[in-house]
Amino acid sequence: MDPNIKDFESAVAELDAIVKKMEDGDLTLEQSMALYERGLHLSRFCHARLEDAERRIEVLNERGELKPAATSLGMDAHPTGEDDKP
Repeated sequence: MDPNIKDFESAVAELDAIVKKMEDGDLTLEQSMALYERGLHLSRFCHARLEDAERRIEVLNERGELKPAATSLGMDAHPTGEDDKP
């Protein structure tokens, strides 16, 4: 990975700044290409950190079972594996 990327939060902040600069549209083609390339590096770094975190969460599951995370916020997850009972 890129040694110039400090951590996940700084990578996201830099990526956000790049997006804003590119949306402004006041860049030369070379500047746009350089920012696009940097953005790809930052995006890959962030994606890798998120995948690492997901793997760690799976390992830390209290029952030791590997369970995929809910794909949406609206899903009810039952950490004990039991359904709600009335």
